[in-house]
Amino acid sequence: MALLGAQLVITLLMISVIQKLGPYFSFAKWILCSQGLVRYLYPTDIELKQIANIPKDRQKAKRNKLQQNGKIETFHVPRNIDIKLKFTKVSILDVVHLRFYTEYQWLIDFSVYTIIVYSTTEIYHSFFPLKEEINLSMMWCSLVIIFAIKTLFSLTVQYFKSDESEGERSTCLVMGLSYFLMAMMILIVDENTLELGLETAYDSFNTSASNFLSEQGLSSSGPASKLIIKFFLAVSGGILGALFTFPGLRIAKMHYDLLKRYQKDKLQQFLLNVSFILPFFLVIAWLKPIARNYLTVRIFSGMASPLLTDQAFDALRLIITIAVMCWKIILMPSYMQAYLNMAVYRIEEQKKEAGRITNIDLQRKVGAVFYYLCVVSLQYMAPIIMAIFLTLMYKTLGEFSWNGFMGGSDTEKNSIPKVPESIISDDQSIKKSAQQFQLAFEHLKSVFTTEVFRGLFGFGTWWCCFLYFATTAVGMVYHSYFTDTY
Repeated sequence: MALLGAQLVITLLMISVIQKLGPYFSFAKWILCSQGLVRYLYPTDIELKQIANIPKDRQKAKRNKLQQNGKIETFHVPRNIDIKLKFTKVSILDVVHLRFYTEYQWLIDFSVYTIIVYSTTEIYHSFFPLKEEINLSMMWCSLVIIFAIKTLFSLTVQYFKSDESEGERSTCLVMGLSYFLMAMMILIVDENTLELGLETAYDSFNTSASNFLSEQGLSSSGPASKLIIKFFLAVSGGILGALFTFPGLRIAKMHYDLLKRYQKDKLQQFLLNVSFILPFFLVIAWLKPIARNYLTVRIFSGMASPLLTDQAFDALRLIITIAVMCWKIILMPSYMQAYLNMAVYRIEEQKKEAGRITNIDLQRKVGAVFYYLCVVSLQYMAPIIMAIFLTLMYKTLGEFSWNGFMGGSDTEKNSIPKVPESIISDDQSIKKSAQQFQLAFEHLKSVFTTEVFRGLFGFGTWWCCFLYFATTAVGMVYHSYFTDTY
């Protein structure tokens, strides 16, 4: 029986596409360089001197001496200096030198390639159902999630390397512990209230693992206690919450700036606020009394049956989750422009201050905004990408269907097959190795059943959506009431 089949062909074709077309076509470049984003240029020394009325003759000898010594000329200008920043469109030559650009391009482009592989595999399996093959698209999705977590971890580590980031480190640790405690409380909520599927997943895993160990001649009452498993899930949730903290604060800041930008356009503000609270509806979609029972149990007047079946509700929840996250991606250029406009807001805030500032500090204040564009882009995209691909894995490994019908688990698929002796012969080492791999794969499937995957990825998907909303909501409150600086 083929272990990979057509999926291997799809994977090899996509690897070839990445090698041949990757250097020439990039969705990550297209988002930043083809959506009309503009960046603001910091004023040069000559422009600052002209505006501040600094005599050139007095500075000429000093400048020549500094140039000979290889030092940068430094002079002071008033903080309330009247500067009009020039702007230009963001080009590929500008962004390739930015910090974390390589990580940004790889994460976005690899996510696009993975979506193509997943979609092609799903279309193929709709005509030729998966039998005993390994779903390689799940390996692609797993790599995307690993890359996203690694990227968020790399960004968070930067706050622990600098001696000037004590406040950021404290915020990260406090929020991580807070989300750990929150995860502990959520994990004790009854399944009839919050349908994460963890109770069913643990029962299935405990039973199948015990049966597997018994078949191997080992006595065991179960691999681990429920308390230990939930503790490690809570620890993972707390770590992920710490990684989501500063992306959430950044997204909230950009949203706050967008609201100020469209202060006179009430319709635009309303649409932005609706987009902001959409993840909250994803969170309550897992609350059984509010969502599932309301749509699949309650019978409204004039109707003979509920609005949706359980299978249709599961499919609708998956589709809405992906649709909301895709809408966030569509809004990304607007949020990135709001971030780039922060250079203008910094200058405007500076004009309200008294005193003087050096030309280097003023130029750095403006230039630093564009310098961290890819960092902000990663903070915006990484949580969204994680939510999308956790949802895709939840759908596939949980054996759901996009059209609302459950893919039903077959009892024969979860049983451990016997290897026919006629297949394995001494002079067929390749076939023997393949058959052993197939047997090991079937053993693994017998332990990690559909219910286990539904519990793990159901919790992962819901927790990711919850963190996205919680961190952005906390950030919105912070920027609205406790700070107004740039």
